Amino acid sequence: MIAMTIRKISLLAGFCLAVITANAQLLGESAKQVYKAPGYKDSLEQHKIVAILPFKSTISYKRMPKKFDAEANAAEEKKLGLNMQQGMFTYLLRKGGKYSVSFQDIERTNVLLRQAGILDKLDEILPDSIAKVLKVDAVIRCTYAYEKTGSEAGAIVSTMLIGSGKTGSGSLTMQINEGSDGLLLWRFYKEMNENFTSNANQLMERMMRKVSRNFPYEK
Repeated sequence: MIAMTIRKISLLAGFCLAVITANAQLLGESAKQVYKAPGYKDSLEQHKIVAILPFKSTISYKRMPKKFDAEANAAEEKKLGLNMQQGMFTYLLRKGGKYSVSFQDIERTNVLLRQAGILDKLDEILPDSIAKVLKVDAVIRCTYAYEKTGSEAGAIVSTMLIGSGKTGSGSLTMQINEGSDGLLLWRFYKEMNENFTSNANQLMERMMRKVSRNFPYEK
């Protein structure tokens, strides 16, 4: 009887902890922020082909690792940016029938950017100049900032105990710029907690679910 009671208390305590943690994670994620330029719908209706640029990704640490390698971190940021570009293109391609535009194949996008010598200089180039290089009607520019706040080992233990393990926080900024004049037509911002199981595709899947209801190209 005593063993049964202890077991029930343990299960109840575990359930309560899981609920508290889930609520804390939800509270930790900020409300989305959406900007829409006046008359933006009229411009979007004229678009046929849109390019997704490589993400500008940054990786920072709440506590800097003892053996931090700046060069390796920069390489990881670049890889993350390309992986997230791929993840977003895959998501949009899979649901292509839902959108009013076509999205340029990212391999073509990146080759054209590389041939023009601007693949690694996108921050220095105006959106309309990039659109001219790519011959598209608009460009989607994204910034993803990720801060590692916990250890992966700690997250694994947390996941085994309560079903989730946060290792960091990320913020996504997504914007659409008009190809003819570079005008900012639409901008979306959202912060999210991340766990140790997240990879670029899973991350984009989660983010695009949050973006999708506001994504202006959806029919």
